Parts: sequence; C-alpha cells; structure tokens
Amino acid sequence: MTTIEVDTRGETCPVPLVECRKALRKAAPGDEVIVTGTHPASKKEIPMACESMGLEIIGIDEENDEWKIRIKR
Repeated sequence: MTTIEVDTRGETCPVPLVECRKALRKAAPGDEVIVTGTHPASKKEIPMACESMGLEIIGIDEENDEWKIRIKR
C-alpha cells in the first residue's frame, strides 16, 4: 500500500477536487490518498465526489482552519 499526499492549502475550488482526482487516478487499488486543504467548500465536495466514485472515506480530520481527508482507493 502506498500513501499519496496532496497539499491544496490556500487553493480554492475547483483546484482541491481536481488535484484529488489526479492523485486518485495515479493510485492503485488499496492505496491511500490524503488531501490537505483550507477551502471549506472543498471539505464537503471531495468526500461527496469520492463516494459517488465508490471510494471509501477513511476519515476527515480538522484542526484550526485546515482539514485532512483520507481516502482509500
């Protein structure tokens, strides 16, 4: 299993979702993609998009104004 980290802090929609999708395309089944960001709307959009693709959201952590979404490919 590989972990792919995507840092989108300071970026606004649609950049975090686009970067997340790029990482998911590179990931093999079983890999974990971790997206870190600050844009509030992306924190909601990324999990919805992943669930519509049939991917598992392992967790969403939030600290101060930053969030981290862990996705299993």
